[in-house]
Amino acid sequence: MALFIPYILWYYVKTMQERDQTFIYGTHAVGEALRRVPHAVRHLYAVKGSERRALEELARTHGIPFDRCDDGHLPHGFDRRVVHQGVVALVSPKRVMREYRAFVEETTISADSALVVLDELTDPQNVGAIIRSAAAFGVAGVLLPEHRQAAITGAVVKVSAGMAFAVPLVSIGNVNTTLRDLKERGFWVYGLAAHGETPLATESFTRPSVFVLGSEGDGLREKTEALCDIRLSIPIDPRCESLNVAASAAVVLYAWRAQHHP
Repeated sequence: MALFIPYILWYYVKTMQERDQTFIYGTHAVGEALRRVPHAVRHLYAVKGSERRALEELARTHGIPFDRCDDGHLPHGFDRRVVHQGVVALVSPKRVMREYRAFVEETTISADSALVVLDELTDPQNVGAIIRSAAAFGVAGVLLPEHRQAAITGAVVKVSAGMAFAVPLVSIGNVNTTLRDLKERGFWVYGLAAHGETPLATESFTRPSVFVLGSEGDGLREKTEALCDIRLSIPIDPRCESLNVAASAAVVLYAWRAQHHP
């Protein structure tokens, strides 16, 4: 029994460590990670003959171990079918994410502030595309719930073109609780909804703004939608039934950006 308890503790720690790791790949995504969040990078793997010298130098500068390997000997658990460009890194998603309370306390809030809240999006492609748009249009942070939400994985990072390391990603426990707190801090909450009563072109975004994006299948949840100050709609041609959530996010964030940084 005395030996069994340490084994359980070891197994628990090992399992937690394995859950807090994901592979990212591609020279651009890995380079962004090494430059912006080196504390989150655990290991770098570079295929012999690939353009890797600058990345190896970055890893060496930050004390990150790296290995040179053959294409057929990339780390165990990595999906070799993806286009990795000869560069793979093991990162800790927890170290990429920021804690909400610390983030919001450090954020300077003004009429030019904007945040994005994801409400249970499950498609990594959508999450990555939204993060990329958030970075492109100057959003201060992307807030992601801890549960029923696509995690930050290699696929998300790849689609975001490495911007998952450029815009703050913030972990939140409960979407509705977070929205109430942001409203108390002066933010105006916008929900994106096909049936929204406010056409996007008519809104001027004069207050600190939070844009809430609902899940791919069901959109905004009822209680979350009730917390929104304004429900935005995007008028589209009748030939198209709707835009997906990532495309909608890009359109809305561009419209917000045009009002604040024309």
